[in-house]
Amino acid sequence: MAPAGAGDDSRRKARPSSINWSEIDTILLDMDGTLLDLNFDLHFWMEYLPLVYANKHNLTHQQSKDKIYPMLEAEQGNLHWYCLDYWQKIFKLDIAKLKEDVSHLIQIHPFVLDFLTQAKQHNKRIYLVTNAHRKTLQLKMRVTNLESYFDAIISSHDYNIAKEEQGFWQQLEQAVGLDKSKSIFFDDSISVLNSAKKFGISTVVAISKPSSKIETKTVKGFINIETFEQATPLKHHS
Repeated sequence: MAPAGAGDDSRRKARPSSINWSEIDTILLDMDGTLLDLNFDLHFWMEYLPLVYANKHNLTHQQSKDKIYPMLEAEQGNLHWYCLDYWQKIFKLDIAKLKEDVSHLIQIHPFVLDFLTQAKQHNKRIYLVTNAHRKTLQLKMRVTNLESYFDAIISSHDYNIAKEEQGFWQQLEQAVGLDKSKSIFFDDSISVLNSAKKFGISTVVAISKPSSKIETKTVKGFINIETFEQATPLKHHS
């Protein structure tokens, strides 16, 4: 839980003036927790998958969670953690199909469409830069219709290395001709934010409310925004 007033605090810090849009030509955006409500992913991995696994193996929901959670945590931050094919092998379940079952929970965060529309109008290059597996991407782009906003969609699986690693950013820089000094990156993962900052992306912004079901929590050391309303001053730079 966030301490009392943390939400107000992050709002104060996130005045659009802290992002100098006139200096930025490239926008790099994470997907889950940044553009999309992380509630879908948390519900899927923490509740729905354990339920299906419990039914298959005649376990209680809690017994299933006790078995599955440590397996997930052991791979956290590695490419395997984000790989549906890997978990399909481990759990002997069609993970992509199971995600379809709860796809009604896939939601775009507030003000994201306005932000993307403004960014396109101002001729910014916009890249979706995600650790999500291509099968997850297909499902989420189909549900959200966001694909047309992006110049390209880059999955860490394309490079065989997660965003947490410097090697990802080196490959991205070459692939899209990235000028680090004119780029902005948005993400909700502290380890990924640190990785982008270490690589030298000039403006790195943390999403302080990745899930609609979780309290706002300020991420120290970064510009924080709760919603993209706080990052849409583009209209002032026509």
